[in-house]
Amino acid sequence: MIAKIHSAIPYGYTGKLIEVEGDTNRGLPGFNIVGMANKTVFEARERVRSAITNSGLVFPDQKVTINLAPAELTKDGSHLDIPIALNILTLAGQIRPADLRDRLFVGELSLDGKAKPVRGIIDIVEAAYAAGFREIYVPYENLPQASLIKNACVIGITNLLDLLLHLKGIKSLPIPRATKPSPHNTPIFTKQHYVKNTETDDSGPFLDDVHGQTLTKRALHIAIAGRHNILLSGPPGAGKTMLARVAANLLPCPSPEESIAITKIHSLHSHTDQVCLKRPFRTPHHTASSISIIGGGPYARPGEISLAHHGILFLDELPEFSRDVLEALRQPLEDKTISIDRANQHIVYPADFMLVATMNPCPCGFYNDPHRICTCSAHDIERYRKKISGPILDRIDLIVNVEKVPIEDLNTLSPVKNTQTDKKHPEHNLIKNTITEALQRQAMRYGQSGLYNGSL
Repeated sequence: MIAKIHSAIPYGYTGKLIEVEGDTNRGLPGFNIVGMANKTVFEARERVRSAITNSGLVFPDQKVTINLAPAELTKDGSHLDIPIALNILTLAGQIRPADLRDRLFVGELSLDGKAKPVRGIIDIVEAAYAAGFREIYVPYENLPQASLIKNACVIGITNLLDLLLHLKGIKSLPIPRATKPSPHNTPIFTKQHYVKNTETDDSGPFLDDVHGQTLTKRALHIAIAGRHNILLSGPPGAGKTMLARVAANLLPCPSPEESIAITKIHSLHSHTDQVCLKRPFRTPHHTASSISIIGGGPYARPGEISLAHHGILFLDELPEFSRDVLEALRQPLEDKTISIDRANQHIVYPADFMLVATMNPCPCGFYNDPHRICTCSAHDIERYRKKISGPILDRIDLIVNVEKVPIEDLNTLSPVKNTQTDKKHPEHNLIKNTITEALQRQAMRYGQSGLYNGSL
C-alpha cells in the first residue's frame, strides 16, 4: 500500500511543496526515510515513532519506507514530522486517504505527540494557498503568523491525537480567531497606514534625552523622513551611538504589508511565533563575517541586511568592519535586494534598509578636537579613512560631523525629566509626527508605499 501526504518547506524567500510518500513491504520491521533528507529530517524517525506510540496509536510492525519528493531538493528542518506521522498512520489503516484530500500539513512533533512550531511558516502558507489547498494545518503556536495570509484557511494543531480525531470526524479542532480576517488583511496601502504618534513607549532613548546636537537632530529628521543613508562622524563621547538609537525610535510603525514582510524574514531566520509590529533595528558587531551580514551558509539563510528590511541597519565604528563586508553592501544599497548563489540554488532576499553608520575622524578619535591632541600620523589617518571606499560613500546621502557638547553647556541645561512621570516626550513626538506627515506626502506623490525620496 502507498500513501501520499502533502506538505511544504521554506525555500529561500518562498515555499516549496513536498509530497510525503509512504510504502510498507514484507520483511523485518524497519523505518527508513529517503529523498535528500538532512540530519534533522532523518532524525524524525525517532521523534515520529515515539510520538505515535505515546499518543496511544499503533506503529505498523512492518518495513516502512518514506520518500520525500522531489528527491533532488534538499530538505532541512523539522517541518515534515507531522505529515510523516500521518503517512504512517494511513499505512496502518488508522486514517483513510480520503480524509487527507486537499489538505496540507506541517509541523514538528515532540516525543509525547505535541505539535511544536517551525520556522518560515508564512512561506509555507503562501505556497499552500497558491497551490489551492482548502485547509492548511500548522502548529498552534504558528497561528499568529500563519493568519497573516489573507483568505487562507489555517487550522492549529496542538497534538497528534487531536489531529487524528479531527480527521476522522470524531472531534473537531477549533478554528481560532487568529484565522479570521485581521487588521493585517488590508489593501497594500492607504493613508491610514501611517498614523500620527500620540504617545511613545518607554523603551528610549528619545530626542528629549539628547542635549544640544541641534544640527545632528535635524539631519536625522531629514534622513528618516526621506529614507536617506546617513554617516555620523565625530570624536568618542559625542553621542553618535545614542543618536543612532534615537533614530530607531523615530521610525513610524510599519504598514500591514511591511509587517508581513518583516515577520516573514525573521521567521525564516529563527523560531519565532510573534508578528513583528515594529521596524527592525539591527546592530551587528564589527567582527561579523560577510555571510552573517549578507546571508548565505549551507542553506542560504538571510543575513543582517535582510533582517533589517524596512528598518535600520546600524554599523557602529564603520571603518572597523572588514573591507569585504563593506564592499558587499554595494549591490544591496543600490538594488534593495540581495542575491545568494550556491551550487544548487539561487535565492533572492529583500534588503530595503536604511543605513545608519558612525565613525571616528581618525584611529585615536581626536583629530581636530580642541581639547585633546591627536596622536595619529597623516598616513594613519589616510589609511583609516580609505577603509571606506568611494562607491560606499556615494551611497551615503548625508555625512554629519558630530561635535561634543561642552560640559559647561550641559551643566546649564535643565535635568532630564523622569520618564515615569513624563511619558509624552514632546520634542520626540513632534519630530515623529512630522516624519509621518512627510511619509504620507511621499506615498501620495509617488502613488505607492515603499518609495521614498532617498530612492530617487
